[in-house]
Amino acid sequence: MNLSNKQKGILCILLAGLGFALMGLFVKFAGDVPTMQKAFFRNVVPVFIAGAGLRGLGEEIKLSKGDLKFLILRASFGTAGIICNFYALDHLKLSDANMLNKLSPFFAIIFSFIILKEKISIFQGIAVLGAFVGALFIIKPTGDVTMFPALIGALGGVGAGAAYTMVRILGKRRVNGKLVVFFFSVFSCLVSFPFLVMQFEPMSLNQTFLLLLSGIAAAVGQLAITKAYFYAPAKEISIYDYNQIILSAVLGFVFLNQLPDLYSFFGYAIIFGMGIWMYFYNQNR
Repeated sequence: MNLSNKQKGILCILLAGLGFALMGLFVKFAGDVPTMQKAFFRNVVPVFIAGAGLRGLGEEIKLSKGDLKFLILRASFGTAGIICNFYALDHLKLSDANMLNKLSPFFAIIFSFIILKEKISIFQGIAVLGAFVGALFIIKPTGDVTMFPALIGALGGVGAGAAYTMVRILGKRRVNGKLVVFFFSVFSCLVSFPFLVMQFEPMSLNQTFLLLLSGIAAAVGQLAITKAYFYAPAKEISIYDYNQIILSAVLGFVFLNQLPDLYSFFGYAIIFGMGIWMYFYNQNR
């Protein structure tokens, strides 16, 4: 059966959602391990997987003038997003942490306006505002210290949104997707390694195994989502990225006995609604 690029993109983004949902579950199961230590293991596995893929191409990978700048920006924003997301995973329910991270499509609109000079329509502006309102129901701002992890989780969405804006630019510049993942993973490992050395805590065999599994799941998710946005534009497939939230909620309930509260469910509904509205708006255009 021959699939269109859009269908391939949808399949890739659904696979990415599964990969990232499993990554979050494995990170939660790893327990009391420093955030930067978890981040290192999450990225070291994709280094070898993406590196093996590059080597298997059997051809020289070339960069055009200006590509390196966007690779560094993608890696910097992505690393910041991962660290914030992992901190949120350590302190919030699995579904809440991942929902805040999925504010990234809305932040991508803002960064596209700032960086790519793409105009924001009134409908997109309303969608962004609505997503922030939904996030407030999940964060539940009270001024109490317990809201701090939720704010960090939202910052993870900012980092991811900026990172995917850079992925879009790199895709337009026809930079190899495996190279994008490899560069990002190496960069993240280099950033987290000094903290790993300074704050290293011995891990059990089970914790090590779980963090390696998180790295494998992350590699699947990262390669799949990069491929997805290479296959099709975000306006056609980004709505399917929210399958990760459903999967995370199910995994959190089944394996961690976590059930989001009513305010969180209301926040999910608003953000889902804004995402679906954006999808149909972009389709009509």
